[in-house]
Amino acid sequence: MPQRWKMNRAGLLNFWYYDDADFVLEDGRLILRGANSSGKSVTMQSFIPLVLDGDKRPWRLDPFGSRDRRIEYYLLLDGEDGHNERTAYLYLEFQDADRERYLTIGIGLRGRRNVAGVNFWG
Repeated sequence: MPQRWKMNRAGLLNFWYYDDADFVLEDGRLILRGANSSGKSVTMQSFIPLVLDGDKRPWRLDPFGSRDRRIEYYLLLDGEDGHNERTAYLYLEFQDADRERYLTIGIGLRGRRNVAGVNFWG
């Protein structure tokens, strides 16, 4: 039976509380451990569905369907941790082990505080 494409790696650069994070999956699997409210669900929502379909609506980004936090929050943050301007990249790498092929998809976001919306590409 032929193998299917499997997620091999996922990464975030300058997104949410991540400066530079690279997650390596084992046979298409990833385990994120942490206390409640530590960001496991938000981290996964950043990849699936955001990188796959580019849908930046708030209820698609929040694992509980809330409309409270827009994409600008995940890019610029608030308070002491906030940024005035930031460019972020998110990516997913897939592997076809049968043919030793890789496919990487990604998105980029750029936002500035007090400017509505973000630039989006990918």
